[in-house]
Amino acid sequence: MDRDLDYIKRNFHNTMEKIEKAAQKSGRSAKDISLIAVTKTVEPWKINKIIDEGILELGESKVQELTQKYDIINRGCKWHFIGHLQSNKVKYIMGKVELIHSVDRISLAKEIQKRAKNKGITMDVLVQTNISGEKSKFGISPEKISQLVEGINQLPNLRIRGFMTIAPFAQKPEEVRYVFSKLRDIAIDIRKEKPDNSIMDILSMGMSNDFEVAIEEGANMVRIGSALFGERKYT
Repeated sequence: MDRDLDYIKRNFHNTMEKIEKAAQKSGRSAKDISLIAVTKTVEPWKINKIIDEGILELGESKVQELTQKYDIINRGCKWHFIGHLQSNKVKYIMGKVELIHSVDRISLAKEIQKRAKNKGITMDVLVQTNISGEKSKFGISPEKISQLVEGINQLPNLRIRGFMTIAPFAQKPEEVRYVFSKLRDIAIDIRKEKPDNSIMDILSMGMSNDFEVAIEEGANMVRIGSALFGERKYT
């Protein structure tokens, strides 16, 4: 097993330099950007290395993998669920995650409401939006966002913190800049409506391939995996 993990440290500092430069272009600093380390398929000893660098916010996209690592990694981390979430699996992550990034339908929101009420907690969520319209992507269409936001705001144990999107993969990140700018504009418009039971302070957009462009367009939360841990084999 390769335990020479210096490359993770190098990747981290390289990523932070890029975040700083992108943030400066948008009139901010790296301190204004939350880095979520995406730990999908990443072994715990590698996760511990990134935690050693000060990254305590971790993102998982599969319920089973999150619950397994939650029990193994016990270092004051904040877990984010960033993948497509089936309603029948909500119960397994309640009380374990800081933020659910992928609420894209009212039926899921109602299940989260039920589970959160049972635990006596308020669950922070993001509304996942499919800006590009790709059929392979989850997320509500831009035209239906306001309706979903209104529905979620009727659920007292949910609090909308903002929005999330996933851009199509592009060799040139400039080609997907429009995805991020459109979600930013949507978020601004909805904030003006001042929905109840919402804070609307998070734009979770940008991954390893395109996070710099996303930050330039207003992202304040980025989800980065391979740029930190190296390319991985997904199953």
